[in-house]
Amino acid sequence: MTGLRFDVTGIGNAIVDTLATAEDDLLAREKLNKGGMALVDEARADHLYSQMSQTTVISGGSAANTIVGAASFGAKTAFIGKVKDDAAGREFAHDIRGMGVHFTTPAAIDGPATARCLVFVTPDGERTMNTYLGACQNLTAADVDPELIKSSAITYLEGYLWDPPAAKEAFIKAADIAHDAGQKVALTLSDAFCVDRYRAEFLNLIRTKKVDIVFANQHELRSLYETSDFDTALGALRDENILGVVTRSEHGSVVVTREATREVGAFPIDRLVDTTGAGDLFAAGFLAGLAKDKDLADCARLGALAAAEVIQHVGARPQKNLAQRARENGLAL
Repeated sequence: MTGLRFDVTGIGNAIVDTLATAEDDLLAREKLNKGGMALVDEARADHLYSQMSQTTVISGGSAANTIVGAASFGAKTAFIGKVKDDAAGREFAHDIRGMGVHFTTPAAIDGPATARCLVFVTPDGERTMNTYLGACQNLTAADVDPELIKSSAITYLEGYLWDPPAAKEAFIKAADIAHDAGQKVALTLSDAFCVDRYRAEFLNLIRTKKVDIVFANQHELRSLYETSDFDTALGALRDENILGVVTRSEHGSVVVTREATREVGAFPIDRLVDTTGAGDLFAAGFLAGLAKDKDLADCARLGALAAAEVIQHVGARPQKNLAQRARENGLAL
């Protein structure tokens, strides 16, 4: 996958993350589902923000985190996502461009504010997310630049953005353009509750070959195939005859094709601080490796390396140069 302008282009929610530590009793009091992601309206977002203590503000969004991570590995990356022309939107654009990511999606002049995600991090490192989508919901097919997609080895689609109907049209447009140009399309299932809402549609994307690569964690995979047994779900994914990549937290990952199933271990860490972005950064490493034609097991090792880095600090963006970390571990791209 060489000779193209970009290795990976992501399409997803452009969100500004606000993170704070919290005790479990606060989650219980606010009826928050620990470890999950809930969509909230602006009033609920304002209330939850008032419950936060000291905060850390970082530009985020699942696919955006992945694209920034891939850029840290040295991949050539781009991102498509909608913000409003407000302070948060300008901060998002400045931040992602500062990370070396090509970002030219026009900002909305009116309508809802730029999206934000309020993340409560409990002492065990688990993150509970409450997302006000705002301007994200206004991404449309018109925001998909055909030349950008054609010139990207892999187009990466964020399952969280499957909620707004116009965004679905943007996804399908991007997938069709990518495939017509002979490029690959990847989908991350994003969240088990997201899978619950759109199981049939996600399975349709897989079975009609709109996507070539699927990323999921073990909870999302079991939800997709409506089984409590991981091996049963893994077998169903194998039968889809696509490239499946399943993360299992400290147990590493499983890479599935019709021909083979490979288990790859997790990277060791000193201390778990915040699991926010672990799956996003795993996908970053895997995609960066895949775009450079690395062996699938090495792609998974790159993903594990990136995930290990991000869970040892607060926030979903790498704080160390991942290309350097890869070289130090014999995984240079």
